[in-house]
Amino acid sequence: MAISGLIITFNEEKNIEKCIDSLMQYCDEVIVVDSNSNDHTVEIAKRKGAKVYLQSFLGDGPQRSYGLQFCKNDWVMNLDADEFLDIDALEFIHSKEYLNQNYDGYRFYVKNFLGNKLIDFSGWYPDAKVRFFNKKTASPSRDMTHQYIVTTNEITVKVHILHYGWETYKQVIDKKNQYSSWAAQQMFNRGERVSSFKPLLNGVVAFIRCYFFKKGFLNGIDGLAFAAIQSFFSFMKYVKLIRLHNKTLGK
Repeated sequence: MAISGLIITFNEEKNIEKCIDSLMQYCDEVIVVDSNSNDHTVEIAKRKGAKVYLQSFLGDGPQRSYGLQFCKNDWVMNLDADEFLDIDALEFIHSKEYLNQNYDGYRFYVKNFLGNKLIDFSGWYPDAKVRFFNKKTASPSRDMTHQYIVTTNEITVKVHILHYGWETYKQVIDKKNQYSSWAAQQMFNRGERVSSFKPLLNGVVAFIRCYFFKKGFLNGIDGLAFAAIQSFFSFMKYVKLIRLHNKTLGK
């Protein structure tokens, strides 16, 4: 059974070649939906044999949904440009076990890295996501951030995706700040309101959960840093939501 690889990109010239090479190991086509990159992402993707389509960013879920129309195969592997299948996931795909099962979505565990350091604490592992699905019955949600695949019958397989998302803490914080803006806008669009105590409460709870219950305290300064980053995200998305509502009231 043929598989389509699907990637959404924006300024991913450092990662796109390796990601496409990885997908080409088991996909007979790679589709790239690019949000008007101003680096060499598109040039590299075309050179590597991917089919590239340009689309201004619609949001995480809608952008992936847009790309599905160009995938000729029912089975789709949807990776970010900085994600690659680990050996166990490649073995699962090559075994073709999924063809003999009644699932339309497969949830793989994600190993997140800061540089070459595995972040397997503070709630960052196990982090399971559906990246492999059958588009006949499954599709991305409409969420602007933290989208997920809506399936009819999914299963978690203990194989791994390698996510080399950041080299520095600044990159992690910048991405979380961006996500907090998208999350706030999404909640605002749904008409959600929160009290002025919500940002502080959720920020504190997120820190306690990640640092103590998710064993961040066992991982030195990195454990403290990632717990603080999770707290920052939870705090800021509600602060930004409140500001959006205040703006509509002229405050």
